[in-house]
Amino acid sequence: MIKKTLAALMAFFALSCWAAVDVNTATAADLDSIKGIGPGTSGKMLEERKASPFKNWADLVDRVPGIGDKRASKLSSEGLTVNGEAYKPGSTAGNVEKKPAKASK
Repeated sequence: MIKKTLAALMAFFALSCWAAVDVNTATAADLDSIKGIGPGTSGKMLEERKASPFKNWADLVDRVPGIGDKRASKLSSEGLTVNGEAYKPGSTAGNVEKKPAKASK
């Protein structure tokens, strides 16, 4: 009986370690705990979040320099979420702003 109780407790704690970190509610330490996010990236995320919370992954990719589709996918697999949602490949497609062409002289 004790072994079963101990096993259940260990399973509970193991699952709690894999808890998702939501970019809109996380602290700098929470973000830094995600493999692939360091102090520089977490600082950029928190700075952008001050302006307004991230609506979705496309919004995060657009607003945080250094995060593209490939990196978003990796961060999501490490436990990062946006509004509780994991990254879905292709969810940011077509969301890139087109910059005006430079006028030639």
